[in-house]
Amino acid sequence: MKKLVLITLVTALSLNCSKKESSPQDTITLQTADSTQTAAKIENKDIKATFIELGSVNCIPCRMMQPIMKEIEKEYKDQVKVVFYDVWTPEGQPYGVKYRIRVIPTQVFLDKDDKEYFRHEGYFPKEELVKVLQSKGVK
Repeated sequence: MKKLVLITLVTALSLNCSKKESSPQDTITLQTADSTQTAAKIENKDIKATFIELGSVNCIPCRMMQPIMKEIEKEYKDQVKVVFYDVWTPEGQPYGVKYRIRVIPTQVFLDKDDKEYFRHEGYFPKEELVKVLQSKGVK
């Protein structure tokens, strides 16, 4: 009986993270293009870290990260660049390969020289995420 419940639970969770239609309010709009990132880096020399979220707008843990991404973008806009890649789309899939992700969501943190200094897999609470950013001088 326990195995049946476990299998049912795993199947249900898998289905929740499978591709499905999302409504416009479920999506986050953040910079995603390399050209935008390059231009932003040239324009804003005060950027101390880049927070890259690799996930999908259709994955439950990834959706839980979206409000956190928005808060970080708003609270630290002059110090942290927030980038989201939906790796379940043709446009975002190359970034999953580039950053060698194994699961979604994955958070990758780059320093001001675009060198990775921290990585986390799964849901990442805001308080812990802020500590990672503060390690690079974000206030």
